[in-house]
Amino acid sequence: MLVQCANHYTHTHTHTHTGAGGWSPLTSDRYQWLQVDLGERTKITAVATQGRYGSSDWLTSYLLMFSDTGHNWKQYRQEDSIGSFPGNSNADSVVQYKLQQPAIARFLRLLPLDWNPSGRIGLRLETYGCPYTSDVASFHHSCGGLVYKLSPSPRKTSRDVFSLKFKTPKNAGTLLHAEGHRGLSLSLELDRGKLLLLLRQGRLTSLGSLLDDQHWHHVVLERRNAHLNLTVDKHTKRVQIPAEFSHWELEQLSFGTVQSITSTKSGMSARSFHGCLENVLYNGLNLIERTKQSDQQVTVTVSSFRPSLSVAVTFPGPQNFLQLPGAMASHSRGVDVGMQFRTWNDAGLLLTFGLPQQGGVVWMYLSEAKLRLQIQKAGRALLELSAGSALNDGQWHSVELRSRPGRLTVAVDREEGGAAHASLSFPFTTEGHLFFGGKRKTSGCRSPVSVFQGCMRLLTLDNTDLDLILVQQKQLGNYSNLQFDMCGIMDRCSPSHCEHGGRCSQSWTSFHCNCSGTGHSGATCHSSVYEQSCEAYKHNGNTSGHFYIDVDGSGPIRPQLVYCNMTGDTHTLLFQVQIVNISITGCNGWCSSSFRMVVTFAFLRYPTEEEQLLAAISQSDHCEQELSYHCRKSRLLNTPEGSPFSWWLGGPGSGGLQTYWGGAHPGSQQCACGLQGDCVDPQHYCNCDADRLEWAEDSGLLIHKDGLPVRSLMLGDVRRPGSEAAYRVGPLRCHGDKNLWNAAFFDKETSYLHFPTFHGELSADISFLFKTTASSGVFLENLGIKDFIRIELSSSTKVLFSFDVGNGPLEVSVESSVSLNDNRWHRVRAERNVKEASLRLDELPAATQEAPADGHFHLQLNSQLFIAFWCCTASRQKGFRGCIRSLQLNGVTLDLEERARITPGVRPGCPGHCSSYGSLCQNQGRCVERANGFHCDCSLSAYTGVFCHTGIVHMLRLNFKSDDRRRQSVSKSCSPACFLLRESSCVSFCVDKLEVRYKLDGSREAEVLRSRVRGLSNGQLHTVTIRRLTDSVSVHFMIVQQHASVCVCVYSDDLDPDLARLAALGFTGCLSVVRFNSISPLKAALLHPDSSPVAITGPLVRSNCGSPASANPYAAENTHHLSAAADEPFHSKLRMPFTSRHVLCLAGVIAVVIFVLLSGLAITARFLYRRKETYRNQEVKGVKQDDSQDFTFNNQTDSQHVSRESQKEYFI
Repeated sequence: MLVQCANHYTHTHTHTHTGAGGWSPLTSDRYQWLQVDLGERTKITAVATQGRYGSSDWLTSYLLMFSDTGHNWKQYRQEDSIGSFPGNSNADSVVQYKLQQPAIARFLRLLPLDWNPSGRIGLRLETYGCPYTSDVASFHHSCGGLVYKLSPSPRKTSRDVFSLKFKTPKNAGTLLHAEGHRGLSLSLELDRGKLLLLLRQGRLTSLGSLLDDQHWHHVVLERRNAHLNLTVDKHTKRVQIPAEFSHWELEQLSFGTVQSITSTKSGMSARSFHGCLENVLYNGLNLIERTKQSDQQVTVTVSSFRPSLSVAVTFPGPQNFLQLPGAMASHSRGVDVGMQFRTWNDAGLLLTFGLPQQGGVVWMYLSEAKLRLQIQKAGRALLELSAGSALNDGQWHSVELRSRPGRLTVAVDREEGGAAHASLSFPFTTEGHLFFGGKRKTSGCRSPVSVFQGCMRLLTLDNTDLDLILVQQKQLGNYSNLQFDMCGIMDRCSPSHCEHGGRCSQSWTSFHCNCSGTGHSGATCHSSVYEQSCEAYKHNGNTSGHFYIDVDGSGPIRPQLVYCNMTGDTHTLLFQVQIVNISITGCNGWCSSSFRMVVTFAFLRYPTEEEQLLAAISQSDHCEQELSYHCRKSRLLNTPEGSPFSWWLGGPGSGGLQTYWGGAHPGSQQCACGLQGDCVDPQHYCNCDADRLEWAEDSGLLIHKDGLPVRSLMLGDVRRPGSEAAYRVGPLRCHGDKNLWNAAFFDKETSYLHFPTFHGELSADISFLFKTTASSGVFLENLGIKDFIRIELSSSTKVLFSFDVGNGPLEVSVESSVSLNDNRWHRVRAERNVKEASLRLDELPAATQEAPADGHFHLQLNSQLFIAFWCCTASRQKGFRGCIRSLQLNGVTLDLEERARITPGVRPGCPGHCSSYGSLCQNQGRCVERANGFHCDCSLSAYTGVFCHTGIVHMLRLNFKSDDRRRQSVSKSCSPACFLLRESSCVSFCVDKLEVRYKLDGSREAEVLRSRVRGLSNGQLHTVTIRRLTDSVSVHFMIVQQHASVCVCVYSDDLDPDLARLAALGFTGCLSVVRFNSISPLKAALLHPDSSPVAITGPLVRSNCGSPASANPYAAENTHHLSAAADEPFHSKLRMPFTSRHVLCLAGVIAVVIFVLLSGLAITARFLYRRKETYRNQEVKGVKQDDSQDFTFNNQTDSQHVSRESQKEYFI
């Protein structure tokens, strides 16, 4: 089969080499090769192979090499990774392979890898392509260059395209220098084998790597206004350049050299290019061809550059070595050995040989990317030298080892990289063998490092160049596992597969991504380590605080630090707003020509990136922002028929014009009072539009997400005499996460949803939650021609992730110790990238599967993505029956509910969240189902808060009745001193250095339980639980590691004398989480003061005593006050309204005074107090000794756990 190209055909058919049936070498091993000379450079598009006719000889896999000269071969790779081609399965069938990227070369070489084990190497070969023509110019440093002057005058253009091909043995030099009017210029320069894009201001970007390999590389530079697209071979970067380049007046182009417009001499030779340029084009104009036509605009100086034929050899590892006679390097004066090498490994053996006269061994190797030389004898180091650093950077480095009588020298990069010298007291000669890159396995000395993996060239022995072709032909020395006349180095970090700013490092065979500081994790820094919303953090059990959220998961938007307020049933995401500029200007086009005024502009800024802010708004269920205007003789909007006095901009970008106010509808030109019909002047739709001397207010919430956030305000009526106004823009608050609860219920195994094809060629991550009662089923599947990706529940305890990217099916599975069909939510996270595949189930350790080395890595799918699909799956697994929620692919949430509404057999939403999240409701809180989530009902708990986890701290007198006389329980957190509680059944308790006094019978004296614990007045919270069962009393005591700080006095009358004396001492400290049986008197008194049966004596004030509560850092809002007189400049100042904090400060001062007085009384009373003997009630039954060494009497663990979160407190 022939392929037509530009009306030409090239047909090479090798029928025979050593016989009538095709090519078959005498020896079948991997050192054989077949080379084809096509006679001229050809664009090769395909190859086809057959086995040897009438035999059992055929290839099953092979390599392809290409070359322009018959030397310096380049291996053809598919997808920049796959080196091998599939061969034949018999001798007769033809297997054709179309090259993904055509190869341009004169010579083709085929290297057998594997063949029929029952036969030999056998081959018939065809190549397909077409002739390739080009214009080539060669340059040698400052001796050559091409200069093109645009005439008759510079052109001002918005688009330019530069294109060329080059090859060079040097890693530095200028390819292109373009200069225009006003000195604007840009350059393309090689530096350390990378192509740099430079502006006059400095380096802009870089692309490519290892471009000094003496192979052709294609470069295209396209400018569109102030954007540049730089393409090197198959990879493109888009960069922004200064706006002054938008209409660039280009005057002169220089290729291969740097020449200024004002000078006819080329620039420094160090920056000039050394190599060949091909098909140099500017906007389609072939400049090399123009030189052949003697075009006066083009000046070219071409030198006769012929690249030196430096034959390289590749050491791929792990059993490679090159063996040469040692006598070639020795002479009467000593030893001289030289070489160049390049590698990515920081360790590897370069050279070793023996010292026969000394009985030692010389090792020259890389360690920690430095060159080290060591002479060993009998396991002991006689000499050690070190030179150079960072020698694993992929660049060519030269090494010279030279010995003279009494002196040894090792130099790196001709001493530019460093040299080391040592004095020798013994002869340094060799007569045995020299081993490069490794050593044949013997029973002798072990190498201090592993074998070398990399390339070597320019080997010299006794200052004589070594012909490696003779070694390849086995006419000189010996070798194992080497690749001659080529350097097979690959840069696996160019382009980098590390995402989100991960830093790439590499070795000869693999790469590594350092993800620290990126907010992402995984082999390629693909998956975010943060949740996507405050809602997700809330359902992980977190309470209010600052969190990083990553709104698009593995997408390009960076994580952002936000404040999540989770004190209510739903979370709130807060974005603070800052007033960054206030200015006064004219109407500036916003109002009609008949209505001119001076407008005050207020510009707002949010401490987050634009794309982060908009993504958070889009993802939230509801967003709101308060907009308030306080006015006196300052109108706001006017009537809907008239031009507005004020307006604001809101929404994406700089925002759209909005003429309504908080609480009203978009486009209404009204305020909240106009919508509700209760404005102070019925003729207007805003209170401020009444234009009265009294202060008025228009405020409300902006709730339409299309107009959020507020970007700027324009206030127009603040310059009249007597006008005064103040505005306030609150923080942007967003609630809910519409993605987290997006779910679908599949009630049959035949039910499924379908979506467009999933595109995750290089990186794919899939995450979702599921719950089911079935033991197996397919969650999702997407197929290609050969490739596929699938996640399934393979058994009741196992989730399986399987895929194929062309290397054969691979599987990753996670086994759970508990059943997964328990009708509870379970989370699955699967990721596949070019390095590995991983699978995580709930919080179990991740299972991973490494990708095959040098294998396919592009996932190519073409079918629809099926959710819960079963009928055509190759796994023969059943469809999934149950719920799938929050399904995300590469950070994008699929809208299951929208698709489920129009799909039979699938229902949107999925109830039943309490079975999974009910445990988050603490302290007897009750989980209540919602359509999207759940909330904790704390009505039966002494605690409050989103998870019934926040204790209420108080100081008050309790009076209540209980009919339960068999079992009573009181639990409270308190700081040490005396707490008095009186109960109507004449059971009284008092705690003093943890004393419990009780009286169960009026005819008997009060009995005392006393702790041995001392030092309870340490400012910490302590938990005390007192239980009574009939006539038995037990106490449990525990320290809570929090701090207390408030003072109170509790007293009572109608007490026996002992209790009265203790009551006189009062109590100083904090009380929290008070319970009596099932009653929570403190909570009832504070949250339901009108309906609760609890009597409160004295004022009750809430405090943060006991722990620093997590305050909302955005609680304070700025009110900007605007006033103006006819002849006064405008001023903006902050007006701080009188708040409850002032009340708290005043109450604190009074509390301190009372505390000092009561402390004095307490100290006096303490000296007068006579302690009673401690004894235990002998009739107590069923009471056990406490295990704690801090407390000796009976404890019973209460079912209430001490809150680990910040406890809110009150004081009176």
